[in-house]
Amino acid sequence: MSLDRLLSHNLLDAQLPTPHADGCALVLMGGGARTAYQAGVLKALARMLAAGSPVSASLAAFPFRWLFGTSAGALNAAYLAGQAEHGLDALPRLATFWSGLRSHRVYDLDAPRWVRANRLVAGFTLARQVRKHRALVDTFPLVDTLHRAIDLAGLERALAHGQIDVLGVTASSYTTGEHWTFCQTRPDHPAQPWQRTGRRADMQPITIEHLMASSAIPFLFPSVPLWVDGHKEHFGDGSMRQLSPLSPAIHFGARRILVIGVGQPQRSGMGMGASATGEPTAGTIAGHALASVFHDTLLSDVEQAQRVTQTLARLPPELAAALPYEPLEVMAMQPSQSLDELAQVHMGALPKPTRNTLIGLGALDTGRGAAGSAAALASYLLFEAGFINAVMELGEHDAWFQKDELMAFFGASAVEKKQAAVP
Repeated sequence: MSLDRLLSHNLLDAQLPTPHADGCALVLMGGGARTAYQAGVLKALARMLAAGSPVSASLAAFPFRWLFGTSAGALNAAYLAGQAEHGLDALPRLATFWSGLRSHRVYDLDAPRWVRANRLVAGFTLARQVRKHRALVDTFPLVDTLHRAIDLAGLERALAHGQIDVLGVTASSYTTGEHWTFCQTRPDHPAQPWQRTGRRADMQPITIEHLMASSAIPFLFPSVPLWVDGHKEHFGDGSMRQLSPLSPAIHFGARRILVIGVGQPQRSGMGMGASATGEPTAGTIAGHALASVFHDTLLSDVEQAQRVTQTLARLPPELAAALPYEPLEVMAMQPSQSLDELAQVHMGALPKPTRNTLIGLGALDTGRGAAGSAAALASYLLFEAGFINAVMELGEHDAWFQKDELMAFFGASAVEKKQAAVP
């Protein structure tokens, strides 16, 4: 997000929506089961904001006007948007949803117990899965889970009643290589589709298919067809080729953005998978590949946005006043501890067919110094109570640790500024 790109973007686009003075955007990054961290952060945030509100959480206003999500972060954003009419209470409801989630409600891998016997058998099992499902696992369970959990009618009501302005979901087109943001807006919203280099946005009602496309982890989950520009394209995980995660929120006029990623501290302490001879294991390669897909550009995008804001602040006041741009206030949260370490503790909770197949391939090799890489791979698939709860607890811990920053970011808070009418 260079200065000249940001300036030209704002100068050339005369249709930018007018910012809400007290509006805040929420941007949620992806990462499979790791995104339970976001539910923990938001649960703690709800308690903080509720403590400063004279009304109950169900009456206090929903604190975000714009919601954007990528991959599993898109599932979280859609869930929150569907619950927005319940006010601040929507945030802890997301944590309740994650608490009840299990692997068998997300994916299925049909494999015999003896698949762990050798790599040939494991390879045959996965080849059969790919022929049948076009990916390593069957994601029909997730389709069913989302149909039950995501309140699309509630999303429409929240947009119609003005609780939120937009829900945006990102996905990457295997067909063209372009990165798309699909946006559902309130009925009278002036936003129009836009296009940048390698990135596009379209106004469409968000469906379960959009959410499945955004969260289709490459190789693991099958691609999903969506209609764009009057033809069908196949889409995968929105984390792929995501160069500017803040851009959609900025385009819609957000000037305060809370963004929650699931990146982590340096992983060197985990001994990321090289054996004593330095040869990478299958788990090392698989974990590294997934980490590359989910290596969000969040922090670099935040740094550039802040740098641009600081640069504009140094301009002569008359020049700054002439530019159609307002300073951005961005707060980014990431896990303070390694999620790989948490996954290493809970790897045994993986469903047996999944665990046995990955062991058969050598991808869950916990010996020869490869425990870290095995945990890295497992962390994306560990939709089990122990890991989910540990990740959410870390999110809550990090939020409370940064309470002063969060409260300063929200200022008087949207809850206090914009309360529902109380008899």
